This record gives sequence, C-alpha cells and structure tokens, in this order.
Amino acid sequence: MNDKNKFEAGFGSDALKNPQRVVFLTARTSAKVKGDPGPRVMSFPHLILREFVAFEILTILLVLAALLWDAPLEQLANPLLTPNPAKAPWYFLGLQELLHYFPPLVAGIVIPTLVVLALIVIPYSHVNIKGEALWAGNLKRRFWVFCAALFLLLLLLGAFEAWTVIVPTLVVSGFIVISRFCGPEHRFGQFLRGRPISWWVMTWFIAVAVTLTVVGTYFRGPGWSWVWPWR
Repeated sequence: MNDKNKFEAGFGSDALKNPQRVVFLTARTSAKVKGDPGPRVMSFPHLILREFVAFEILTILLVLAALLWDAPLEQLANPLLTPNPAKAPWYFLGLQELLHYFPPLVAGIVIPTLVVLALIVIPYSHVNIKGEALWAGNLKRRFWVFCAALFLLLLLLGAFEAWTVIVPTLVVSGFIVISRFCGPEHRFGQFLRGRPISWWVMTWFIAVAVTLTVVGTYFRGPGWSWVWPWR
C-alpha cells in the first residue's frame, strides 16, 4: 500500500458505525481477518456429555408420558367412513382454521408463503438497528400510522369475518394503545412502552397462531361449526 492511500483497519460490532467491511488487496498481500477467539473447550467431554445427559432426560420424560397417558389414536382407518370433522394434526390446525374464512389459495399458499419469505428477508434488512421503542421519535405521526394500519387490517379481516384473527389482533392492539398513554408510574406500562415494533409484530403473530390452534382443536365440531369443549 502506497503512502498516498492510507487506510485504517479495525474490528467492531457496532452495526451503525461499521455496517460493512472492505478489504484492500495488493499484489503482495492476501485477505486475512484475525481476531480474539476467546476461551475454548473441547467438544468431548464438555459438549458431548451435556448433549447425552439432555438426551437421556428427554427420553425418560417421553417414556413417563407414554406410560401415564394414552396416545389420542382412533380406530383403524376406514375409507368408507370419513370422520366429521376431519382435523389435521395440531400443528396444521391453524391453517385449517384459516381455510374456514379465506379462500384455499389465500389460506393454504399465499399466507404461509408470505410468512416464510418474511422470516427469510427480515433478518437481512436494516430495520430499526438501534432497537428503538415503537413510540420513539415522532409520537403523533407513529400513532396515526398505527391507527391507519390497524383500521385497514381490521377492515380486511372483517370482510372475511375472520373473528379468530380479529380477537387476538384487538387484544394486542389494546396493549399497544396502553403503552402509548401509560404514565411513568406504571412499571408494566413502561415495559410495554420500551418494546420495539419487531417485538409487537412477533407477539401478534404468536397470539394469532395460538388462538387459531386452540380454536381448531377444542372449539370446532361437525361441519367445522362452533362447539363448546364441555358439550
């Protein structure tokens, strides 16, 4: 490297200060990044033994569960007799509940595809690197944007009468509004006020997924009609 072009190289974990790293190569040098590796231990016995103990504990718990509770198996499959309702495994009941409201193309393909794409794309997007709270910055503008987004979402869900999605959406939105107007004397309100938008989006996603699964498991009967579990 000549004297006219002097570059300083360093290590840092600040995404705002060092969002990218550039390596300058010349004919006599090669790229080499070297840092402090920190303390290290051998995989055996430190890691392997811990994994083996965890595997044994999990096996014991599964055996105890199998001895104490019978598996929810039904009679042998009969191609001439279709159960009503025909329910999917519990991890697919959320999608089956969505099929009750939305067209099959939307509930079975579009929504799951958008969820998977969001999980892939969001980690690579520089959104809210500072981890600012939802109500940080222009408070009035963010509140109106939130109200507009909530209104459009409820309008879409209301058009399809997707009540099992509307209810958890309203609950999470209620906590968001509480965090907006809570005072400094409320600890729980201040905790909610300090959460970033990513935390709220994930909370809404989990609340909707749990609600759809619970409703599909315990509250759907013949013809996918609403029934109470104790009846």
